[in-house]
Amino acid sequence: MKTFRVAIVKSFLVDIVAENEEKAKQYSEFFTGDVQDISSLRNRQIYDFEITNIECADNEAVNCEEKAGS
Repeated sequence: MKTFRVAIVKSFLVDIVAENEEKAKQYSEFFTGDVQDISSLRNRQIYDFEITNIECADNEAVNCEEKAGS
């Protein structure tokens, strides 16, 4: 078997309740992982937000190279 390094670009649609648009964008970027909310209860209490849904909108492999020595 060979080893490959694959570059993947993912886009997500995030539904979030927040104080304003800027905070919604900031919290969506910071508190999302791979299609999951990675914020803690404490994060949500301190920053006053709630992510209600995350949907993977795009998932594309954009590059694939064989790793040397594999």
